[in-house]
Amino acid sequence: MPEAKSARRKDRRIIAENVRRVLLKEYLMRETRRAGFGGLDIQRTPMGTRVTLLAERPGLVIGRKGGTIKMLTEAVEKSFKFDNPQIEVQEVEQPSLNAQIMAEKLANALERGWHFRRAGHSTVRRITEAGAKGCLVVIAGKLTGQRHRRVKFKAGHIKYCGEPRNLWMDTGFAVAKLKPGVIGVTVEIMDPRAKLPDDIEVAPAVPADAAPMPPLTKPPASEGPIEEAAPPTPTEAPEAPADEEAVVLLEEPEAKKVAVTATKVAGRRLKKALKQVKDVEVDVEIEVKEGEK
Repeated sequence: MPEAKSARRKDRRIIAENVRRVLLKEYLMRETRRAGFGGLDIQRTPMGTRVTLLAERPGLVIGRKGGTIKMLTEAVEKSFKFDNPQIEVQEVEQPSLNAQIMAEKLANALERGWHFRRAGHSTVRRITEAGAKGCLVVIAGKLTGQRHRRVKFKAGHIKYCGEPRNLWMDTGFAVAKLKPGVIGVTVEIMDPRAKLPDDIEVAPAVPADAAPMPPLTKPPASEGPIEEAAPPTPTEAPEAPADEEAVVLLEEPEAKKVAVTATKVAGRRLKKALKQVKDVEVDVEIEVKEGEK
């Protein structure tokens, strides 16, 4: 019996804490509606309670010289009995991917007189253009007559249950107050970074008979400077027939210049061949022997 009573008391504390957090969220949503309320995160720390508020325009939440945020902090401490609350305001990077902000914008459009179909399609198009994997917009209420009805607008991939919904689906709700009655607006957005269980990446097939590529190795570093070989002298050139006799002298290797001394027939061939070599200046001297023209 004592264990059952302690369990019931624990359950009541959990329920009371959750109710207090929901009431705080609704209060901050009403107070920061003009600033574009995007969400709330409450964390208990050893120093007190840290409340992180997401807003489209954080300047309106902070107020002039921080007056508005001080007023909100005092109200949270007195009305909701939180210990030493500290409110931090963060700007929403992409408002079009925040479900609560888009729900508020859709409700404001309906209050301004937009037709519900035009407003719904416009919201879906704006969310998909921002890069969302999928979105669902539900508008419920007295839309065209005295009978309550519900209209859905959806695009892309949507998860209705399971762990992917809890991880990747963001939900927002707002209310539009019209003359026939109130109209509820629900917006659900799937995160662009969503990794679904059915997303499979197939690696390219590798043939079984393909030999593995050898690892790349660097050439061994030489211990001393590299000595350049002396250019061959004309006397060291092998003897050749008269028409094919040629001696190539490398005078300036750094400037990529080649001096060629050859007979008339061999000179023409060398000159034609050296023209095909890139970045080489060709200087051919032709010696005309006696008896040749």
